[in-house]
Amino acid sequence: MPNITHNINEVTTRLQKNAAAAGRNANTINLLAVSKGQPVVAVETAWHAGLRHFGENYLQEALEKITATSTLDIEWHFIGHVQTNKTRVIAAHFAWVHSVDSLKIAQRLSAQRPAHLPPLNVCLQVNIDGETSKAGITPEQVAPLALAVATLPRLKLRGLMVIPAPATSVAAQRRPFRRAADLLKQLQCFSPALASLDTLSMGMSADMEAAIAEGATWLRIGTAIFGPRVT
Repeated sequence: MPNITHNINEVTTRLQKNAAAAGRNANTINLLAVSKGQPVVAVETAWHAGLRHFGENYLQEALEKITATSTLDIEWHFIGHVQTNKTRVIAAHFAWVHSVDSLKIAQRLSAQRPAHLPPLNVCLQVNIDGETSKAGITPEQVAPLALAVATLPRLKLRGLMVIPAPATSVAAQRRPFRRAADLLKQLQCFSPALASLDTLSMGMSADMEAAIAEGATWLRIGTAIFGPRVT
C-alpha cells in the first residue's frame, strides 16, 4: 500500500501553495478523499492522518466501508450517478450528494431523508463540456432546476459539481472550471433563494491546481492520496 500519510501531506502542500498563488484562503478549500476501489484500511489510514471527508461512487462498496468505519467520525459524500432505486439508502447514509441531475432524484432524496438527520447537502451535476459520455444537466437547465431543488424541505442546495473533459495544459483545464464558477455567480444573482450557494465541487488529482485557481471549494482527490485503485 502506498504511503497515504505522505501523500496527504503532499496534496495539502499543493493545495496551500496554489491557494496562496490564487490569493485564496486555503481554509476555504476542502479536501474530499475519493476512496472508491480502496480497502477499508486505506480509509482508516487516511482518517488517522487527519482526513474526515470521504467520497464514494458505488453504493454497495460505500455501505461496506460505512459499516466497517462506523466508530470513526467520517462525513460520507456520494459522488457517483444516483439511480432512482438507490435514493432511499443514499438519503439515509450520506451527508452530501454531489451528483443530483434531475428534479425527480432530488424529490426522492428529500422525501426519503430521515427526519432525525440534518438536511442533506446536495450539488447539481453540470455537464460543463457537453460530453455525451457523462451525466449531468446542461448549463441552460441549471437555474430552473436549482430553484426547484432549493424549495425541497429535507435538502440543502449548496452549489455545483463538474467533471470537465481531460485537458493537458493548465490553461485548458481552467476554462471549464471558470465557466462553472461563472455559472454559480449567475445563480447567486438569479434569485434570493439561491444567493447563499457556496460550493464548487471540482478538481481532481490531475487538475486540482486549475480548479483552485478558479474557485473550487471541494477537491475530489483519489489517486494522489491512495494511489491506483485496488479493486
